Amino acid sequence: MAGLYLSNLTLSHFRSHKRAVIDVGARPVALHGDNGAGKTNILEALSLLSPGRGLRRASAEDMTRRPETLGWKITALLHGPLGVSEIEILSEKGAARQVRIDGKPAPQTALGRIARVLWLIPSMDRLWIEGADGRRRFLDRMTLSFLPDHAEISLAYEKAMRERNRLLKDMVREPSWYSALEARMAETGVAIHHNRLHALEALSQAQDAAETAFPTATLTLECEMPQDVEAMRAALADNRMRDLAAGRTLIGPHRADLTGVYAAKGVAARDCSTGEQKALLVSLILANARALAADFGAAPLLLLDEVAAHLDAGRRAALYDEIVALGAQAWMTGTEDGLFEAMGDRAQVIEVTETGGVSTISPAS
Repeated sequence: MAGLYLSNLTLSHFRSHKRAVIDVGARPVALHGDNGAGKTNILEALSLLSPGRGLRRASAEDMTRRPETLGWKITALLHGPLGVSEIEILSEKGAARQVRIDGKPAPQTALGRIARVLWLIPSMDRLWIEGADGRRRFLDRMTLSFLPDHAEISLAYEKAMRERNRLLKDMVREPSWYSALEARMAETGVAIHHNRLHALEALSQAQDAAETAFPTATLTLECEMPQDVEAMRAALADNRMRDLAAGRTLIGPHRADLTGVYAAKGVAARDCSTGEQKALLVSLILANARALAADFGAAPLLLLDEVAAHLDAGRRAALYDEIVALGAQAWMTGTEDGLFEAMGDRAQVIEVTETGGVSTISPAS
């Protein structure tokens, strides 16, 4: 029995689902159906059970079902180390989403204290060859899974940096305008950097301690910035003239990058084959889940969209074995139920269909 799982998920006017009810047990869940049936929309709803913008990084308005645009609601019954919680997430006519836990309003950050959610989606397959922006988001999602307060710290840093950048673009030179902003950026920026290092160390230990069919990735955080608050504050002050010329802040955790190396081959992840890059990503998600199981007391919910893509039958079976060994409730999608054949009766198989603009979810087998 998994330590963290959903027994019910209800969607109302969310994306393609006018109304959908899924009742399941703690085992992994395999969602199959044609492209466009609404499988990924279910995973997106589940991703909103954690702090942040969800796996598509969409606005609340974008998630509402068309053409009604009435607003939407997600209800989930979550079983975890802290007990059973009823979670409601809703948006009224495109307004910012609201969170309620056991009937009481709560901030998004409260979700990170009762549940941990990880995901792997097709757009992440380009992680190693896209810009540093995507890799920072990937790293911060992993960091947030260990440290729920990381989101608030990151928002505080970004707010102070936006205000500082506005001064820079306006060519403001008076030091007194910058002092308080730079002090806030120094405090939060150093905290972000150390949080990221903490997450990377946890991942490294989880990879080293496991025997797995997936390749180990050696991760390095590249970030040229002082690692104590006072030195960071001084560096921001010293760098003002260069930043004035650029019109933006040129040092800090927002400039960091994450590099990965296929450890057994010594090859940079960006130079690996498509299949190897996918296997490295799967390895990191599994390592993140193992580390969380030890840290949080339960394996996280895993959202694996089209997970079979670029995995051969052997690695696919190995992935399923590791999910079951973790005790994780993984929600997986695929176009046909045969992709989950290696799961056997270890998974609950659900068909998602779409007819006339209405998505339908069949009972679990």
